[in-house]
This record gives sequence, C-alpha cells and structure tokens, in this order.
Amino acid sequence: MPPKPCCTPAREAAVTVPAPAPPSPRPRADPAAGRAVRGLLDLPGGRFLMGTEDPDGFPADGEGPVREAVVGAFRIAPTTVTNAQFAAFVKATGHVTEAESFGFSFVFAGFLAAELASASPAVAGTPWWRAVAGADWRRPEGPGTSFAARQDHPVTHVSWNDAQAYCAWSGTRLPTETEWEYAARGGLERRRYPWGDELRPDGRYMCNIWNGDFPRHNTRADGWAGTAPAKSFRPNGYGLYNTVGNVWEWCADRFAPAGPERSMRGGSHMCHDSYCNRYRVAARTRNTPDSSSGNIGFRVAAAPTA
Repeated sequence: MPPKPCCTPAREAAVTVPAPAPPSPRPRADPAAGRAVRGLLDLPGGRFLMGTEDPDGFPADGEGPVREAVVGAFRIAPTTVTNAQFAAFVKATGHVTEAESFGFSFVFAGFLAAELASASPAVAGTPWWRAVAGADWRRPEGPGTSFAARQDHPVTHVSWNDAQAYCAWSGTRLPTETEWEYAARGGLERRRYPWGDELRPDGRYMCNIWNGDFPRHNTRADGWAGTAPAKSFRPNGYGLYNTVGNVWEWCADRFAPAGPERSMRGGSHMCHDSYCNRYRVAARTRNTPDSSSGNIGFRVAAAPTA
C-alpha cells in the first residue's frame, strides 16, 4: 500500500502563496540562557522489538520489519511541548518561527471561516489542507484566532528547525525514533497502540483522532475536533501522554539516510482509518525541516539523570 500524502503538507506545496515581507532575523539559541525542563521521565532503556508488519500498515514508510532494537537510558517529557512552554521560550529568546518568517502555515480547511478558506490556496491532492497567510503558533487558524484559550494544548505550526531552537534553549534534544518508539510503547511489545491492540477497549476513547467521515464530518466523539490538552486521556505504562493521536511529533532522525526530510511519529487528530491510520505506535511519516502545520508538535528528551 503506497503512502498517502494526507498527514502534513510540505512547505514547497504552497508555491502560490505570495512572498511575505523579508523575515525577521532568527536569534541564536543560547544553551547557557536556557533552563532545564522539569518533570522529564527517566527510562532505563534496553532491548525491545521495534517496528511492525501490520497488514494495515504502510510498508513503503519503513515501518518494518519487526527487529530487535537497543536503546540506552534517557529522559523524555511526559507530554508534548505546550503553547505556554513555547511562549516562555519565545519571550526569553525573541525566536521567530519559520511559519512567521515565511508568512504562512498549513491549516485544515474545516477550521477556517468560509471567506478565509476560499482565499487560501489548497494543497494539490489534499484540498482539505490550506496554506493560510498569517497562520502560526500564536494564531493557529490564521488572523483573528489565538492560542490564549489553549495554553495547555500542544504548540503547533512549529518546524523541525523551530523545535531544535527550543531544545537548545531548554537544554534538551529531540528523541531519536528508536527512543520515541521505546517510550511510546510504554513497555508493551508488538502491540498496535500504546495500550494494546484494540482501538477502543471496552468502548473507551484512548486518543484524539478523527471520528466520523474524513474529511467532511468529525463527530468529536473523543471530545475534540482539533488538538486536545497535552495531558488528555490515560498515560501509557511509562507515564507518557498522547503518544498517538493529537499532534505529530518531530524526531531527531532523517526519514531516509540520504534524504533531507525528518521523521515524525504518532499521528494526529486528523488521522482516520479510512484514509491514514498512522496513529499506530510503529507508524511514521516525514516532512521537510522547514515545514509546519496545525497538527505538528514535538516533545523533548535528554540524557539520563547522572
């Protein structure tokens, strides 16, 4: 089954967006001025079975084969970086995100007012994605919107490069894909989700994904249409929240050894099994390091406690 380009559009997909004013200079991240991120979880590492041969998966994404992987001890955040945390970083450093520099980011059309949706170029092949002028982490759905009521939600519209700047400031780093999958599994091996193989055990909603008819109607049966707070739903066996669904999470690795694109893990609130079931723990996708959208975020990792 070939990969479907629904997950997150790349920056170059928006060639029709007018060029913005010259971008503001991006400040250098200063590790000495950063602050340690509190509350990281200590994980011992070890050997585990990584990957999947799920018949509903995407072999072309490199999900398999199942293989033994070894990971050293490390620390990882229980949640993705929130809007409040990212705002503190921007206040301290003056960082200008790439969405702000480029003057646009990608937003799901269903979240836009009709006039703005009509004025925003659609992405070829995935018209539910619109390149919205003025959309960024502060204005997640474009001009006139705000993150103010979503302080505890994952920050979105951040590129891989933006995530790297946050890490440099905070004294952390992005997790590798091996670390990410080890942590996301929560101690379970060869399971489809962080809690097991059943999407809704005993009818319980365990993650924030699309429910209904994608991309026309979301029933919000899990409680959310867009992002949910970073600590929604039950944590996995290691104490991590929302390792599948909610927002895609940037990882440190290149998607392919020689390629420019970076890996993302976990799926998002826009995933639906009729089109893209990448909310499985072994699923992966990719994007260019300067790309951003309303369903991409990140969580941080660090060396183990001395």
